[in-house]
Amino acid sequence: MKRNVIVGQSGGPTAAINSSLAGVYRTAKDRGANKVYGMLHGIQGLLQERYLDLSEYITTELDAELLKRTPAAFLGSCRFKLPEIHEDRGVYEKIFGILDKLDIEAFIYIGGNDSMDTIKKLSDYAIVTGHPTRFIGCPKTIDNDLALTDHTPGYGSAAKYIGTSVKEIIRDSFCLEYSKGLVSIVEIMGRNAGWLTGAAALAKGEDCEGPDLIYLPELPFDLHAFSDKVKELLSKKPSVVVAVSEGIRTADGTYVCELGSSIDFVDAFGHKQLSGTASYLASFIAGEIGCKTRAIELSSLQRSASHAASRVDILEAYQVGGAAVKAADEGDSGKMVVLQRLSDDPYQCGTEVKDVHKIANDEKLVPREWVNEEGTGVTDEFVAYVRPLIQGDVSPVMVDGIPRHLFRPYNL
Repeated sequence: MKRNVIVGQSGGPTAAINSSLAGVYRTAKDRGANKVYGMLHGIQGLLQERYLDLSEYITTELDAELLKRTPAAFLGSCRFKLPEIHEDRGVYEKIFGILDKLDIEAFIYIGGNDSMDTIKKLSDYAIVTGHPTRFIGCPKTIDNDLALTDHTPGYGSAAKYIGTSVKEIIRDSFCLEYSKGLVSIVEIMGRNAGWLTGAAALAKGEDCEGPDLIYLPELPFDLHAFSDKVKELLSKKPSVVVAVSEGIRTADGTYVCELGSSIDFVDAFGHKQLSGTASYLASFIAGEIGCKTRAIELSSLQRSASHAASRVDILEAYQVGGAAVKAADEGDSGKMVVLQRLSDDPYQCGTEVKDVHKIANDEKLVPREWVNEEGTGVTDEFVAYVRPLIQGDVSPVMVDGIPRHLFRPYNL
């Protein structure tokens, strides 16, 4: 590399996203990049000419190791939808003017589906105008719903946290006995894809029966069948633990969380803010059965728990960051790095690059054959797919008993 690299982070953060950033920075410098700029709050921040020189923050190997262990997006994130080129060419002229001013050779964007839409549009504009900057997507999403990749960095750590938390909730739920039983409903992220919710099955082992019911958004949710199933379980055991996706919907397409209250917030990509599924179901079951209920929403904890990160996940996040720079340096553009599983035992995974046009705005759902016939749990095949991704630990750097992170002021 003879010029500069710029990198941004977009969409919901993860416990591994900064490891990809570290991989981008180290590989770009090793390949000769003069400067590695970081966009503050993604493409939205770049349009406001907000960026920094990463070498001012990553000054030692310890800084790089701290960055890998720092949750959330170090550079800040955004949910900003670029217009179509024909709708507002001025936006693209402004972006490319900034890239020219910074002498950018490679533009790396770390994100999920919506972020790959940004890479697609920018690379298309570069082709139309003959601009030399190369655009590469680096996969990131705990939702694990990017097409053409075996899995996405961020998912393994979130799955590890979910499996661990559900196991601890199961253990806690048996401490107290109630006359009509206890039902704990755990709400897990996932709008259309149930990869995260399915990870609750990881709680099952020789010391734990695992959650009693798991409901994914890929299948319609029947409220009354759910109630009947809970009643049946409570007739056999004093405590029932249920894992539900925030995005489960009834047969007519209504989100279960909408049955309790209306959803007011919608982001730039038209996504409704989903919350309250567990709360609604807990109230419904309490009314139907009269038992004690608990609604537990893991919320942002499942994507920010870097203290419980998977070592495999952190290493692969770093790997795809480096692979993105390598691809750009070797002439690729309009591509996304994907992970290709080579074997399960021993687990091995490599990287390739795929056309971002075949990835952007698509969603990879949990296969129907990986959900049991009743739609109340996942199969052994699902668990076998996830388990290698949660292996190993990354010890935090502890200071005064609390993990230390790489910090930057947020008023830049």
